[in-house]
Amino acid sequence: MTDPVALAGMASWLATGLGLGLWIWSWTGEKDFIQKLRFRDCGVVLVFSGILVRVFVQERTWTPFDWALVFLGPLFIAAALWRLARTGEVRR
Repeated sequence: MTDPVALAGMASWLATGLGLGLWIWSWTGEKDFIQKLRFRDCGVVLVFSGILVRVFVQERTWTPFDWALVFLGPLFIAAALWRLARTGEVRR
């Protein structure tokens, strides 16, 4: 059976890579302004979620940078989700 911590680590790297891909696509490929914002916000949610998972499953002691990520990451995620909800209403 697969180790759950290793599985979480692999999934977090996958989410981070997908988030970076969405963020890069928003800068290079998308022309519609609202879609650009939505791709960036989805990328922010995936990147910060992946980072938070890696912070929580690490085996070393937390540094001040880790603590900052734990407190600021959810704020960035919440802001991106809020903006996704607001731009979704515009598109309807």
